[in-house]
Amino acid sequence: MEHLHQSFTIQFNYNIFFTTAIFDTGNSLFDDYLSSIPSASQRKILFVIDTGVADAYPGIQQHIKGYFTQHTTVQLVTDIILVPGGEEAKNNETYFNQVVEAVHRYGIDRHSYIAAIGGGAVLDMVGYAAAVSHRGVKHIRIPTTVLSQNDSGIGVKNGINYFNKKNFLGTFAPPAAVFNDDAFLKTLTARDWRSGISEAVKVALIKDADFFNWIEAHVASLVERDADTMNYLIWRCAKMHMEHIAGKDPFESGSSRPLDFGHWSAHKLEYLSNFEVRHGEAVALGIALDTVYSELEGRLTTAESERVINVLQGLGFELTHNLLQVKGDSSPILDGLEEFREHLGGQLTIMLLNAIGEGAEVHEMDTELLKQAGAILQQKQQHQLQ
Repeated sequence: MEHLHQSFTIQFNYNIFFTTAIFDTGNSLFDDYLSSIPSASQRKILFVIDTGVADAYPGIQQHIKGYFTQHTTVQLVTDIILVPGGEEAKNNETYFNQVVEAVHRYGIDRHSYIAAIGGGAVLDMVGYAAAVSHRGVKHIRIPTTVLSQNDSGIGVKNGINYFNKKNFLGTFAPPAAVFNDDAFLKTLTARDWRSGISEAVKVALIKDADFFNWIEAHVASLVERDADTMNYLIWRCAKMHMEHIAGKDPFESGSSRPLDFGHWSAHKLEYLSNFEVRHGEAVALGIALDTVYSELEGRLTTAESERVINVLQGLGFELTHNLLQVKGDSSPILDGLEEFREHLGGQLTIMLLNAIGEGAEVHEMDTELLKQAGAILQQKQQHQLQ
């Protein structure tokens, strides 16, 4: 018999909204969004909140309940779920199960919503639970950190960690909508404020030299926590991230990792440090390593490499970590190369720099050059501390 063939295209649409005090009863943005999507049935919304956010904003649950008392487009599930933030949310499947059980208990169907409020790890976990429940419950993300507002929270990836591997289980499932509320940034620690800037540095280095120039010129304002400067950085980084998603391979069906500059070592370092090094910090360290490696390969000029290092140092990032040092072929960090390859399959694909604003993919890394790059960064870091 003649074989059968099928081909179809699905269009995804979602908005990233920018606001302040999203659950202020006078702010109708959230309800306006829910009202804009007609439904013949009564829809529900279940909230999952990062405990770090709940601690920083003790009244947030009451604010949510008060908001849905006044805005009644969707029925609020009053049993709001609290889960720990950071990688604990993704490492312990108990929290994933808790969300799925709530979907079952409260009858959250595919026309209803699960809204997650928190950092990137919580959004990843809740997004995965939403994607696999009923093969897809609508997921609303309300990111509360710089990192999640400019990068992880506005993309199409969801997942949890498994087998001691980052994002081993997960889905590509776009959110229904994203709401970036800058009020949440006010209570971030200096460490969390800084951490998210690394993803903006990353995307600027591989895609937009003008954006890198802007970051370079505004290092002091970012360190001083100027709100307008940070809001612009988040908006521009989010815009570039979304433009990438709209490209040829949003669900990463190939072996390319175009937005993962600095990430092969970052993901491994997070595990090797038992997540004492946060994702944004690990990315900054990975950027430094791959920048100097690009210089040693003759791709990047010394002057360009120094500019990148100076920006990272100016923002307050460290340049290297003992666990990043390559001391031989059996160095634990090198396992990150194979795990990076394995995550997408196919051949190893690493993003390096040909110039500031111009990324280039390579398919192998020289262990000796990685060793040299680590040693150079160690010297620079020691010099900085003197």
